[in-house]
Amino acid sequence: MKILVTGGAGFIGSNVVDAYIEAGHDVVVIDNLFTGKWENINPQARFYLMDVRSPEMAKVFGKEHFDVINHHAAQMSVPASVEEPSFDADVNVLGFINLLEEARNTKVKKVIFISSGGAIYGEAEEYPASENSPAMPLSPYAITKSVSEQYLAFYNHQYGLDYTVLRYANIYGPRQIPHGEAGVVSLFMDRILSGKTCTVYQYPEEPRGMTRDYCYVGDVVQANLLALEKGSCEAVNIGTGIATHTSELFTEIYASIKEAKPETDEALGTVQNGPARPGDLTRSCLNVEKAIKVLGFSSSTTLSEGIRKTLQWHLRNIH
Repeated sequence: MKILVTGGAGFIGSNVVDAYIEAGHDVVVIDNLFTGKWENINPQARFYLMDVRSPEMAKVFGKEHFDVINHHAAQMSVPASVEEPSFDADVNVLGFINLLEEARNTKVKKVIFISSGGAIYGEAEEYPASENSPAMPLSPYAITKSVSEQYLAFYNHQYGLDYTVLRYANIYGPRQIPHGEAGVVSLFMDRILSGKTCTVYQYPEEPRGMTRDYCYVGDVVQANLLALEKGSCEAVNIGTGIATHTSELFTEIYASIKEAKPETDEALGTVQNGPARPGDLTRSCLNVEKAIKVLGFSSSTTLSEGIRKTLQWHLRNIH
């Protein structure tokens, strides 16, 4: 297949690109390098330095004639979406519509859209939240993901464009950059190794911090491979189904660093508590039964194993 991966120079997207190329697909990457990195771009992929909102997108689609679009490009920070909701909507909604129009014009067969199970359900009554949970977004970021899913349903109904929605949990792993909650694993690693203080954001009713479902990127790429052929017109949660408190995450990362650097004389970072930020959810964890049934996907990497792999990459490339 010829596959376009938007955001293919970013943390998750670049890992997906590598997996697609290894599987023998012809891959094109579009990325504006706002958060993506040159060094993440697979040399076997054709690369266009371009924003998904650009009218120049029509030329790329006209030249390449894609079979599948894998849409990872996004403004991904919840706090940033609260601060600048118009920018968030411009990138995540109008940018996506730009892609969908080009997909329609050039007869793309399928769109794999990356949504957020970690945000779209809001404070879900069902816990862990399944795909049957209603969308109750509590941040502009989550709103844009919910709206984009509805646009996909419209393009399927009106034009027959096939799609699969992957609703990610909190993804971590090699190439993740320290960037708000979306990069909390990398952020904690960076601050602990630099001797700085890590903040566990919390609500008064939960002193251990908020809970999240942390899924290793190496597992996530498998879901993206499976979605090429499976999950037609379905929205599927991609996570572990295991909730982890932020304080527990800090402890796991700290212990992994101590194990990796037992002789270090450098002072390691500490932890403090802080009040929840606008848009923060008290808890988030995904029911992943549908992923097993529809895609044949399940996460196999434990948190401790994933943290060790991520730390090894972090020590080689950042510290």
